[in-house]
Amino acid sequence: MDNIKKAYLELHFTVFLYGFTGILGKLISLNELPLVWWRMFLTAASFLIFLPMISKSIKKVNDIKLVSHLSFIGVLVALHWICFFGSIKYSNVSIALICFSTTTFFTAILEPIILKTKFDKSDIGLGLLIIPGMYLIVNGVKIEYLTGVVLGVLGALLATIFSILNKRIVHKMDSISITAIEMSSGWLILSLVMPVYFYYSAEANFLPQGWQDMTYLLILALVCTTLAFVLSMRVMKHLSAFVVNLTISLEPIYAIIMAFIIFNENKELSENFYWGALVILTAVFGHPVLNKIKKRQNAKAKP
Repeated sequence: MDNIKKAYLELHFTVFLYGFTGILGKLISLNELPLVWWRMFLTAASFLIFLPMISKSIKKVNDIKLVSHLSFIGVLVALHWICFFGSIKYSNVSIALICFSTTTFFTAILEPIILKTKFDKSDIGLGLLIIPGMYLIVNGVKIEYLTGVVLGVLGALLATIFSILNKRIVHKMDSISITAIEMSSGWLILSLVMPVYFYYSAEANFLPQGWQDMTYLLILALVCTTLAFVLSMRVMKHLSAFVVNLTISLEPIYAIIMAFIIFNENKELSENFYWGALVILTAVFGHPVLNKIKKRQNAKAKP
């Protein structure tokens, strides 16, 4: 098997792992905050095998401001995961993943502002297409699921922000060191918040409930986070950014299909949800396709 075919298989397996994250969030009995605490703790611990390289990278950069920025992004990642898993807990996997797809809309608006670049009319048009999709979904879900919808959209907003901020500094340090610092800082902040959380939520559990919870947490941290990260970095050496981004867009579809099979969530969703999901996924898949077309047109326009 050549490197390209192997990279394609690894990429789809990586996207499957990303989608399986939502399934694990539903299966794990812990509330969203302790769940994220354990995920970040186990993920950060798994990066200890790269500790010599990470320490060398930090010493080489020797930039306190950069490490501070990475730590701030780690907090945003923690908040995003809390919102994402909270969305699953308060609604279901399908709704959480479709809400997460609104990152296309937020990226079209926020990326030019944060990176100080020009607004792209086609990106904004596709982003705005998501609004009627969300309207259909909100009008098609049970009233008790609305909290999950709000958390899902908020989680998408946070994911957009930390992704853009990462884009600004990703060239300043190797990706493994960046991820290790972000996971560790997010875990430390959550550790400070946990006593307050349990003071007001005394009924919540901190420890995983039985071997199943612990197994699911280990899979979430070591397989769906650490392994998925390593694989995603490796496939980028062989595949274009367009192919990678387009394939990652399949994450909601993989997750929703798994949720239908495992949890029978299709019985909980109305016709409006499917129409709204179709509108949103059209925008998600249309984004990388339009970018590819624009790049070809720009290449032809150059003398």
